[in-house]
Amino acid sequence: MIVSEQKPLEEILQMMEGEGKIFVVGCNGCAESSGTGGKAQVAEMKELLEKEGKKVTGTVSVDFLCDKGLVKSRLARRASQIGESDALLVMTCGIGVQSTAAVVAKPAHPACNTISLGGSRGEWRGSERCRECGDCLLDHTGGLCPLTVCTKGLINGPCGGAKDGKCEFQPQTRDCGWQLIYERLRKLGRLDRMRTIIEPKDYSKMDVSEEIRSTTRWALEQREGETVKK
Repeated sequence: MIVSEQKPLEEILQMMEGEGKIFVVGCNGCAESSGTGGKAQVAEMKELLEKEGKKVTGTVSVDFLCDKGLVKSRLARRASQIGESDALLVMTCGIGVQSTAAVVAKPAHPACNTISLGGSRGEWRGSERCRECGDCLLDHTGGLCPLTVCTKGLINGPCGGAKDGKCEFQPQTRDCGWQLIYERLRKLGRLDRMRTIIEPKDYSKMDVSEEIRSTTRWALEQREGETVKK
């Protein structure tokens, strides 16, 4: 399971500045379990946005937003509502936001931050990955995570080793992550995002919080060498 928490409403509204029509997407998987993106939270967000003067063109909750095929199928049924919108607000983990951004020709804003639980959780077979950084940057980068598509995890553009759109680490087979971000932003007409300098990340957010470390589940998982007794 991947755990997420909603971003402050002020930050969400700032991301959508100048956009009056919003389509809201929720996830019935991990986000619902986290209380951040299930049907109830989608309904609450719709009400909040409308109070702030936004027009919500439609909403949908997908069973697993990490499944691009499923996302594309479900969103295709809402093509007219999405077409009417200026952008999508996606209420889920970083993987779900990336999957959604990959299948729509609209900006996909992250409504949540993904919380680190330490280690790695099960990942879908797609190429999307989330570092659980606790402060999602996907709004700045067109729905492509710079911490995972860039081999160096750079958050303000490519390194000096990128050449002809390829990564210096694997120049024959791997595209430069920031070249991919540039192309995505260009298609969305949002290259102005690249003029924003992102503040250095607080990497302490990528560590497991004291609150999670104090749970019984965390304690049980750390007690190695013990077996279940009859």
